[in-house]
Amino acid sequence: MELNKKVANFTLQDDQENTVNLTDFAGSPVVLFFYPRADTPGCTIEACGFRDTFEKLQKAGAIVLGISRDTPKAQRKFREKYNLPYPLLADVDEKVCNQFGVMKEKNMYGKKVRGIARTTFVIGPDQTLLQVFENVKPEGHAEEVLAGIKEWKSAHKA
Repeated sequence: MELNKKVANFTLQDDQENTVNLTDFAGSPVVLFFYPRADTPGCTIEACGFRDTFEKLQKAGAIVLGISRDTPKAQRKFREKYNLPYPLLADVDEKVCNQFGVMKEKNMYGKKVRGIARTTFVIGPDQTLLQVFENVKPEGHAEEVLAGIKEWKSAHKA
């Protein structure tokens, strides 16, 4: 993934089992945050951060989408449990995770496992990659993304 390059379209199911394409959101900036697993501590903090910042992100014109390898059903339970106001996408076969290069080898209690590295991508209204946040710390991350979008918007006022 290269900054200012077009992001290839993808298709996934959301937590309501609807088909979602990245191109559905053309014309708006898209915040695409990848998280390791629904309803785990760090992922809950991150997802709730986006929930709590959602109105401000909407005012900035952004669409928020969460992605993990969970099933649509697990995503729906997670979304309902924490009252998340944005769709969660199910990438069960890791196709989009691999497209975005977020699958990494991690050390889990001394064992090497392959999993999603917590990463957020901000995709512009024209579907070019604007920002990448790697090695995300869940606390305060949504505010960091919001600040980045506001900065981008003020730089691109024409």
